[in-house]
Amino acid sequence: MWSRMEQFEQIRRDRDREGLSIRALAERHGVHRRAVRQALASPLPPAKRSPLGRPAPRLGPYRPLIDAWLEADREAPRKQRHTAKRIWRRLVDEHGAEVAETTVRDYVRGRKRAMGWPVGEVFIPQVHDPGVGAEVDWGEAEVDLAGVRTTIHLFFMRPSFSGAAFCQASLVETQQAFLELHVEAFDWFGGVFEQIRYDNPTSAVKRVLRGRRRVESDRFVALRSHYLYAAAFTRPGIEGAHEKGGVEGEVGRFRRNHLVPVPAFATMAELNALLLAGCEADLRRRIVGRAVTVGEAWAQERPLLRPLPADPFDAADTATPRVDAKSLVTVRQNRYSVPVRLAGLRVSVRIGAREITVSHSGTVVARHERLQGRYGTSATLDHYLELLERKPGGLQHSLALRQERERGGWPGCFDELWAALTVRYGGSEAARQMVDVLLLSREHDPGRVELAVQGALAAGAHDGRAVAVLARRADATGQPSPPLEQLEPRLAVHARPAPDLTEYNELIGAAQ
Repeated sequence: MWSRMEQFEQIRRDRDREGLSIRALAERHGVHRRAVRQALASPLPPAKRSPLGRPAPRLGPYRPLIDAWLEADREAPRKQRHTAKRIWRRLVDEHGAEVAETTVRDYVRGRKRAMGWPVGEVFIPQVHDPGVGAEVDWGEAEVDLAGVRTTIHLFFMRPSFSGAAFCQASLVETQQAFLELHVEAFDWFGGVFEQIRYDNPTSAVKRVLRGRRRVESDRFVALRSHYLYAAAFTRPGIEGAHEKGGVEGEVGRFRRNHLVPVPAFATMAELNALLLAGCEADLRRRIVGRAVTVGEAWAQERPLLRPLPADPFDAADTATPRVDAKSLVTVRQNRYSVPVRLAGLRVSVRIGAREITVSHSGTVVARHERLQGRYGTSATLDHYLELLERKPGGLQHSLALRQERERGGWPGCFDELWAALTVRYGGSEAARQMVDVLLLSREHDPGRVELAVQGALAAGAHDGRAVAVLARRADATGQPSPPLEQLEPRLAVHARPAPDLTEYNELIGAAQ
């Protein structure tokens, strides 16, 4: 069977040798006269026109859904809108669609142009040696955090050779967060790059001088000295962004693929766990124009990194505040609770970007998630239990109890027990017994105490002592408590054999 090119050739030969008419040539070769005229006009067949308006039946049922996603993107953050690839991925993963990515791309391209979306940028490809360079940048995204739409800051470190990016989120873009996330990134990569490129962040650069000269902050120099890598800085402004295009593109790509649509999380820890899982999953992707996956390229690069120092860099600040009369310490204009026994004493505080750790006499006595902003208070109910033993009436309206409820650490069955105790004993005694129940969590696992409360309610034993008996009887798996052994001699003398009820049973039998 002839190709169209060969068919044109034969038509031209027959016309040249035999002088046949257009009609005769059309009948001989079984083509339309229009095709004969085209062959006689040029030896090259005209390019085929792309079909217009093809129905794409497999995509048909999903077109309204795609349109809805694109319409919803009008209200979404500018940098967290759907790309054609993300739409195709969601159709396949969430709706089981059997449709080609190119089909989705063609449809989305047309819809976006009709909606006035801007055309994408053009980038210059780069070549890098393994283990030599990496790039760092901050990005932003929006998430629903504990039910509130929140702007988060995304820290990225991306090797220029492999593209195996590390990403974690922070509520603030401070120097302390910047340094701590460097430490986490180096730990995740398992080594240190020879050079890291930055875009003049204030966390690292105090002043930009002429050319490439910079006045760097002392804390950043200490970090660089600890890990012994070199720092390079881009030109200020938009021109400098093109000097680290790898991480600039990574910020947008990662955000579109892992944070679209806007996700919801209960805590920052949950968010960062998802981001880290996304980093691991992205090792399986293949960058356009590369023969190997990101993970395979990273396997080549990883052995070439500088080994980590024996000890990680300590990015935390320290303070030694005094505990006030409410058992709170003030750190950076926010207050955090400590055990009441430390009231009036000075304690040591380690101030991290995410966590506040309080120590006394070398022992950690409190940990709090660091508060953002000013004049906030973080209180832990356990820190006040000794005081509440003496003042149980302060439990109901305490700040620590309210925050325990907000954090989800106060089970609903505790309120049921409290209400039953109030009916039976009155408010004051009920509060005292609830404090006793809370103190059980120092002896037993909190889950075990919760099960004991549920058991007491189920049995109708509305008493704090019943909860204590149940908590000590069995652990959360239902196994009985081990027998007491190796008692002190002064207690062992009181040991008695188990009572024999034989005579009692005989007496009952005779009475009947």
